[in-house]
Amino acid sequence: MTGGRASGAELLIGHTRDEFRLFTVMAGRMGTFTDHDARTALDLFAPQPHGADAYRAAHQRATPEELLETVYSDALFRMPSLHLAEANAVAGGTSFLFELCLAAPASGGVLGACHSIDVPLAFGTLDSPTGRQMFGDLPGPEAVRVSHELQQAWTRFVATGDAGWVAHRPDQRLTRVLDTESKTVPYPEEVSRRIWENHTPAPFDLETT
Repeated sequence: MTGGRASGAELLIGHTRDEFRLFTVMAGRMGTFTDHDARTALDLFAPQPHGADAYRAAHQRATPEELLETVYSDALFRMPSLHLAEANAVAGGTSFLFELCLAAPASGGVLGACHSIDVPLAFGTLDSPTGRQMFGDLPGPEAVRVSHELQQAWTRFVATGDAGWVAHRPDQRLTRVLDTESKTVPYPEEVSRRIWENHTPAPFDLETT
């Protein structure tokens, strides 16, 4: 879009706060990541040439696991979503950006606001196997409320082109944070945004073996 290859459109896009946590838990690696693991992740996925140093400077008290999850979440999900919203706005479109921060209470809350938690919320299927896996057999009022808000945002956007909050623009970067108390605020992952400024997340090659 920013290169002039596409014009802007009406866009509703978002990501979760703890995108990579799902994969950490599914792989059985939670609590096992070392400094070497974090260093490898930063070298592979942080923007070059100074991204790894920027992450460490911005998260000086972070554990190796927190550093690894942050850079993976940014490179794979959060920054591509943000950059698409920004490029669409620059191209003349209207971008509505959200970050889902409601943590899954099931399994002692280890999943946080992980990748795919938005699916049962958006479709109102909290009683599905996936919904129960994340929110338990009896979802709490917070999950029900966020589910209603997300469903209303999507249906309103489809019907009118307006998600129900202020659009994300480069000069304001307003984002809807969906949580126990939802609010529209400046982009909540500002530290990561600055690290990735002027760097485009690269697509990943899929090799067939």
